[in-house]
Order: sequence, then structure tokens, then C-alpha cells
Amino acid sequence: MCAATRMHDRLYDDEPDIDSALVRRLVAAQFPQWRGLPLERVVSSGADNAMFRLGPELAVRLPRVGFAADSIRREREWLPRLAPHLPLPIPVPLAHGRPAAGYPWEWSVLRWAKGVNPAVGAIAAPLQLAQDLAGFISALRTVDPADGPPAQRGVPLRLRDAATRAAIGRLHGAIDTATATALWEKALQLPDRAGRPVWMHGDLSPGNVLLGGRRLGSVIDFGAAGVGDPTVDLIAAWNLLPATARPVFRAGVAADDVEWERGRAWALSIALIQLPYYRTTNPALAANARHVIREVLADRSL
Repeated sequence: MCAATRMHDRLYDDEPDIDSALVRRLVAAQFPQWRGLPLERVVSSGADNAMFRLGPELAVRLPRVGFAADSIRREREWLPRLAPHLPLPIPVPLAHGRPAAGYPWEWSVLRWAKGVNPAVGAIAAPLQLAQDLAGFISALRTVDPADGPPAQRGVPLRLRDAATRAAIGRLHGAIDTATATALWEKALQLPDRAGRPVWMHGDLSPGNVLLGGRRLGSVIDFGAAGVGDPTVDLIAAWNLLPATARPVFRAGVAADDVEWERGRAWALSIALIQLPYYRTTNPALAANARHVIREVLADRSL
């Protein structure tokens, strides 16, 4: 697991203090077999969890905010069940931590995932990455959805209408709000996805993708994974891939015009909401949101 952009220490008003001293206390008390390992905070653009590297083989993951706390239990239950069906390694939970030492939520120890996050705009083999991402998404969609948890983002676009329009209102002067509004309103007229729910990752952002050389090596952070409308996983076409690689990605996931347009609207909605929210607290996430908005508004694929 690797990310290279520093962010502010606190993102949320009610975020607990999470530092190396706290993590050492938690590990020593609950998993004493690892108490002597070196500990280092992972510099990350991720917003929902704090990540620490524990020795050469382990990662400690702690939610930073209440709405992310359920992700620990979700990953503990579902990652081992999803892994055999996927073409790439995914995180392996090794231990489940309890609230303690003033920290209010469950936390986890996972196997360290090797690789580096892709540098958007400087991907060495974008067509190969497009194929690899499409293969991962396609495999995930074939997993039996029975008993799978509902995905927060696996919902119709109209359920994001109020939040998306509010974000556009906060971005006057920063983006082309007229074009963004027109594209969003057009997307709201699209039909909802038909058919049974299927599995999705839910947050295929550059920070959750790890490269091994020129290939996709792993996908991490399944806290938003679940079943529903999987269109949201198409966001990688705009938040990560260059325009020249999008046709390969689209063909790999067999997206028709309606699904592709819904995917583009998902990418726009997520970026519009992230930009004003993280503009001053998470520069890396805000920069990617700006990139997505530019890419979506310039996209003439439909």
C-alpha cells in the first residue's frame, strides 16, 4: 500500500486523535505478538481511514470518522469470501481490534499490500491498466450477490441529486457550473439499471489502486463494497485513465451507452461533492476532483 501526497492531520470535527502512540498502545494490549515491530504512518490521500505500516508485512487500519466504522466489519466478513473469485490480490484481514485506549471504533490489522498508486497523467501502460481494471470489475460482478451487503453508492443517480446540486452551488467561479448542471440534469433522465444487484467495489479511486510494474497489482479499501447498481465502478475511466484508454476499458466491461453515461455522471457527482468538502483539508483528493471535473466536462464520447 502506498500513497505519496501528504494531507492535514485532521479532516473531521469529531475525528479522534490517531497517532503512532495510540496505535502502539492498541497493538501492544490486543496483539502483543506484534508489539515490538516498527510502526510508521502511511502518507495517504484517503479520507476515511488512518493507515500505519507495522513491520514489513502488516498494515493497521483505523477509521477516522463514525460513518466509516462499519467498513472494518464489512471487510473482515467479505474480503475472504470475495478473494477466491478475483484475478488480483485484495487485502487480507489478519486481526480484528476492539475499541480501547480512548479510540471508539473497531480497527484491523491486514497483510501489507505491495505496490504503488498510479500517477494520474503519467501512467506507463494505460491500455494495459484499462484492460486489467475491466477484468477486475467484470470478475467482481460475477460473484454471487446472495446475502451481500447493500452498497451505499449502488443506488439510482436521483438519490444524489440534492447533494450534487448543493455542491455545484458552492463551486460558482471555480468550475463551469452551467455545463456541469446541464450534464447532470441530462443524466437524471437516464433509465435506472434493470436486473438484479451485483457486487461492486464502490470506490475505484487512484488511491485504492496499486500497480506492480506496468500492470494492475492489487485493489484495496473495500469499505464501500457491496451489491447494487455497479455503474459507480466505471468512475475509474475519468479519475484515473486517460481518454485514449477509455474505449478499451469500456469494451472490457461491456458498457452500453446508458451505463457509460451513468458512470460518467457518477464520476462527476463524486468529484463535485468532494471538491468543496476537501478543498482545504485534503489537497490530493481535491486535486483529483478537479481533474475528474475537467475530464468529464471535456468528454465527447457520447
